[in-house]
Amino acid sequence: MGIWFVPLSRVLDEHGLAALKPYAFATAALAALVSPLLFGAMADRHAGPVQVLRGLAVATALAMGLATSAIQHRWPPGLVLALIQLHALCSAPTWSLSTTIVFSRLQDARREFGSVRAMGTLGWMLGCLLVSALNADTSAVAGYAGAATWVAVAGFTLLLPNVSPPRTETRVTLRQRLGLDALTLLRQRDHRVVFVTAALFSIPLAAFYPFTPLHLRSLGLERTSAWMSLGQITEILTMVALPAVLGRWRLKWIFGTGLAVTVLRFGLCSVDTVPAVLTGIFLHGFSFTLFYITAQIYLEHRIDTGWRGRAQALMYFMNGGVGNLLGYLGTGWWLEACTHSFLTDWPRFWSWLAAGVALVLGFFIVAYRGQHGHLSR
Repeated sequence: MGIWFVPLSRVLDEHGLAALKPYAFATAALAALVSPLLFGAMADRHAGPVQVLRGLAVATALAMGLATSAIQHRWPPGLVLALIQLHALCSAPTWSLSTTIVFSRLQDARREFGSVRAMGTLGWMLGCLLVSALNADTSAVAGYAGAATWVAVAGFTLLLPNVSPPRTETRVTLRQRLGLDALTLLRQRDHRVVFVTAALFSIPLAAFYPFTPLHLRSLGLERTSAWMSLGQITEILTMVALPAVLGRWRLKWIFGTGLAVTVLRFGLCSVDTVPAVLTGIFLHGFSFTLFYITAQIYLEHRIDTGWRGRAQALMYFMNGGVGNLLGYLGTGWWLEACTHSFLTDWPRFWSWLAAGVALVLGFFIVAYRGQHGHLSR
């Protein structure tokens, strides 16, 4: 994922497809509106998450290879965007499916998930470093390397123990097959607040990967994929420390701290100096882990076993779909509004996004109630 998402903006720029950037990232959001719920329901009821992940990994590898070839050979922009959308449809469910597989093997998710999930962050970081090491920050080589890695993912699933879907004696409706029954989880107040906050938070956060590399380049830094991996250092450290944090803090304040750190790091980016922007990138890991990884653990503890695949998929639907779709398109428009004569007013761009996150933080603090007792709070 890191090999694809982090250099994508600069790769499109280099191949004369700069106008596609907001729409290329929005394809992932559009896919998240459909694929995760559908394949999450399949994994909960039919093939099981390991088999579903294997098929999707192969499909993602093929789609990424095709999309990369289209970019490299400068095919018509509409066709390039269609292939990027195909890749997004295949890859979108893999995040929630992987999470479901991991949780199925853990004895104590609160204590074990942070360290295991840190390996995913390490992989993202290594992907970024590989891109820069290959000098592929603007090259199609990055996409081909990503496709090869997805083939390796498919092969690795053959070594994983099977996770069987729970049996059901009742007839499965079309609504259930499409995963739409997961929306009933929104009836519970705290579940609804967490899901809605995730979607709202994703709107300003969507600016991070498409536009931070462009900001770094404007400040004179090259090999931007490597610089972007600074955020994964703090992400790993925070994930390792997360079990201790979950044991001592209320969930409300863990979520709230993640949001508050984002306000701070967007504020730092608005200073528009190399040290400030790099510090903002460095803080990304704190905010991402404290909110999104805590949210995944929250769902694992608060949702019935037979619904967890769909719950994780619904979370991806809300943040990767609804939030990111509005975020990629909205922040893309906002970047254009802040750019004049090919120069971007970065302080204005980031400070308004920081204000947006502050509003989300205020909503969460007021709306989330919590319950007594460790992870249920």
